[in-house]
Amino acid sequence: MKKIILFISVVALIDNNCFAQSTAVNDSLILSGEKHFKNVRQLTFGGDNAEAYWSFDSKKLTFQYTNHKNIQCDQIFFGGIPKNGKPFKTTCISEVKGRTTCSYFMPGNKQILYASTRGQSDTCPPVPDREKIKKYVWPVYDSYEIYVSDLKGNIQKQLTQNNFYDAEATISPRGDKIIFTSDRSGDLELYTMNLDGSDIKQITNELGYDGGAWFSPDG
Repeated sequence: MKKIILFISVVALIDNNCFAQSTAVNDSLILSGEKHFKNVRQLTFGGDNAEAYWSFDSKKLTFQYTNHKNIQCDQIFFGGIPKNGKPFKTTCISEVKGRTTCSYFMPGNKQILYASTRGQSDTCPPVPDREKIKKYVWPVYDSYEIYVSDLKGNIQKQLTQNNFYDAEATISPRGDKIIFTSDRSGDLELYTMNLDGSDIKQITNELGYDGGAWFSPDG
């Protein structure tokens, strides 16, 4: 089945109620001479929007959003893919508690997996001063834990619970396993677990960053 590739831009209009609505752009976003892309649509406008992933039925997207005017650190949103010309309406499910990242739909498309620092504090954790560092730095918070939420924002289950970084989780296309990144060994390594958080196994052990992993299409 062919899928339309949708790009989340770095811009969206989101109000203080943690709700977003944006209008699709009619002008072509395809560069002259492009041979591989077609039907490119811009979905978001304003703020920072990133890490957008499809639901299992390819009808929804989940992503993280921040806007320094009203949402100070990344929060998790999802929305149904609109028909041409219709706005992309999204809903926040992370309740603006702590910082969040790396959301992914669970099998059945009624729950979303994501990492959050909410277990330690409802406020946003401090971030590195990138003006001084002069480069992009991803903060590895030991308060990041992996949660499962329903589409109304109710936490259904906490899959990890420790004082280590647990994030960057994705799910096998078969819908039976989760792969995620953790520094529980003292280094950032990849781990797998069942959908309920059981049977955690470390699958990498080389020094250096191992993360941001996905399963192959056959699982």
